[in-house]
Amino acid sequence: MAKTGRWGKRKTGSSKRPAQHTRHRDPGDLMTDVRQKLATGEPLDFLAYVSTLVAALDPRAENPFEHASRQPVVTLPELVGSFADVELPETAALLAALAVLGPDELGRARARQAFKASPHEVPGWLARLDQTSVDRAVESTHVLGDGDNVMLNARLPGHDLTMVIYIDHNLGTVVKDGFPAPADVDEVVRRLREAAAGQAAGDLGVHYDDIPLAEARARISQAIENAARLFPPLETETWPASRPLTEWLLSLLPEGGTGHIRPEWSKAALRTLTNRFFVSPFGRGLDDQDHRELLGEFLRFGTDSGPGDPLRWSPVAVEILLEDWIPRTIAGDASFLGKAPALLREFIRFCHGERGIDPSLTRETLAAVDHHEPGYQRAIRSPRLRGPQALLTAMGLIDEPDPLVTAQQHLLDDLAEEAGGYDVLDSLDNAPLPGEGFAWDSVPADIRAQVAAVLDQCDQGADELLGLEYRTACRRLLARAAPGIPGTSLASARPELVAAAVCWVIGRGNHRFGTRPGDLKVKDLTGFFGITGSTVSQRGYQVIRAAGLQVSDNYSVIRPVPPSLLVSERRQWIITMRDRYRAAIEG
Repeated sequence: MAKTGRWGKRKTGSSKRPAQHTRHRDPGDLMTDVRQKLATGEPLDFLAYVSTLVAALDPRAENPFEHASRQPVVTLPELVGSFADVELPETAALLAALAVLGPDELGRARARQAFKASPHEVPGWLARLDQTSVDRAVESTHVLGDGDNVMLNARLPGHDLTMVIYIDHNLGTVVKDGFPAPADVDEVVRRLREAAAGQAAGDLGVHYDDIPLAEARARISQAIENAARLFPPLETETWPASRPLTEWLLSLLPEGGTGHIRPEWSKAALRTLTNRFFVSPFGRGLDDQDHRELLGEFLRFGTDSGPGDPLRWSPVAVEILLEDWIPRTIAGDASFLGKAPALLREFIRFCHGERGIDPSLTRETLAAVDHHEPGYQRAIRSPRLRGPQALLTAMGLIDEPDPLVTAQQHLLDDLAEEAGGYDVLDSLDNAPLPGEGFAWDSVPADIRAQVAAVLDQCDQGADELLGLEYRTACRRLLARAAPGIPGTSLASARPELVAAAVCWVIGRGNHRFGTRPGDLKVKDLTGFFGITGSTVSQRGYQVIRAAGLQVSDNYSVIRPVPPSLLVSERRQWIITMRDRYRAAIEG
C-alpha cells in the first residue's frame, strides 16, 4: 500500500533536501516562520517545522561523495546556543521543542536548560510536550507485500497526532516516506479507506491490524536504519523532514520487538518449489534447461531482493525484475533472456494460485508484464551495463555511454512489433508454408455454403496471381475470420468480394504488392475479381477484425502479422534484416 498524503491524496515527486531550505535562511525569516506556525494553534504545524529544521542538520542527509565541496553548516549544539543567546518568545518555543526533538541526550539537555532559563512563556501543550505518550500502533499490509504502513497514535497534551510511516520492502525494507496527521489513528484509517474507495481496486487486499508497541518501534527503527544506508537517499515532500519527529515518538515506545524477519529458503526448499511449478499445469510445458535456469534467476531475485519471498509477485516487483534486475545482472543472449516474460506470466499464475490471491490482482500483475515487456525486450537486445558499472551509472556517479545505435535499434524494434514480439522474431524460420486443406471445424454451419464459395474464389486468385504459399495463407486467414463473419456486412457480400479482401490482406501483410514495373499491383487483384480498389480495402479491414487481428495504419495493414500467415520469402527478409540490424548494433 503506497504512502498517501495527509488525508490519502497521493504525494508524488521528490522535494529538495530539507537542508536546502534552512541552511542559508535569515534569522528574521526563521522567527517569522515560528510565529506563524505557533499562531495556528495546531501543534503539528510547529512540530513539523522543527522536525524539518533538525533533519536539515542531520549528518545522514549529507552526500558521502561531496565532502570536499560541501560548505560548512551550523551544528545543532551551535543552533541551541544561538537560540539561548536571544531571549525571544520564538526562541523559547524552539528550545522547548528541541528539548524533546533533539537527536541526542546532550543536545536535549542543553535545550532544556536554556528553555528553563528563558523568561518567555510558550503554549501550554508545548510546555508539557514531555508528557506525550504513544498508546497504540496500527499496521496496514497488502496481500501483494510491496510495503506496509505503520501508524503511531500519539497523545499530546490536549491534542491527537498520528505518525504514518510507509516501509517499502521492494527497496530492502526501508522507510520510503512518512508524514504526521493531526488526528487519532482511527480517523486516519477511516480517511485512508475513503481514499482507497475512489481507486479502481479500492482497498482490495489491504488489512489493518493493531500490533504491539514494541514491535512497531522495532519495525520502524529497523527500516530507518536500512534507509540511511541507501544512496541516493529516499526523499519526498515529508521525508526525511519527519524523521526527527518520528524518532522522538519511537523513543516513547517500549523495546523488545523483533522487527521484520526475512524468511530463510534453503536450496532444498527452492528445488522443491521449482519441481512443483514444472509439474503444475502452469509449468508443465516449459520444463527445459533454459526455463529452469530462468526460474532459478526469478527465485534468486525473490529471495535476495524485496522481503525475501520468491512466491510474492506484484506489479512493482515485475517492474523491478524486467526493467532493471535482469538486464543489469544477468548475462545471456536475447534468445535466452527473451523467454523470461512468458515464463514469468505462468509463474505469477502459479504463485498467486498458491497464495489464494484475488483474480483481479493477478490480472493487474500480469498486465504489468505486458506493459514492461517491450522495454525489456529492447533492453536485452541493446548494449547495456551490468554489475557495479550499472549501479554507479544509476547513481549518477559515472556517465552512461552513448551507444550510437539508436536508428538500428528502432528498426529492430519495428521488426519485432511486426512479428509479434522479440520471442517470435527470434524463433522465425524460412520454411515454405505447406499445401494444406481448409479448417472447416471453425466455420459456423449456417455460413458454410457461403464460405465454400469464398474459398473457391480465394484458391483461384492465389493460384493465378500469388502462388502456392499464398493459397495456404489465404485459407488460414479465411478459416480464422469465418466465426466472425456473421456479425459483419461480409455475411451478405458477394463471394468474390470477400475472396478479394482475403487475398488483399495476405498480399499486404507479406508486402507482395508494388508500384514498380513488373510488380504485382492491387489493381491486378481487383481486376481479377472484377471489383474496385476502395471496396477491397474496406472489406479487407472487416476481414482483419473478424479474424481477431489488430488493424495497422502502415503498409502491412496487420500488426502484428502472425507467422502462420507469412510466406517464406517475407520471413526470410525479416530474418535477414533482423540479423543485419543486430550486427550493426553489436558492432
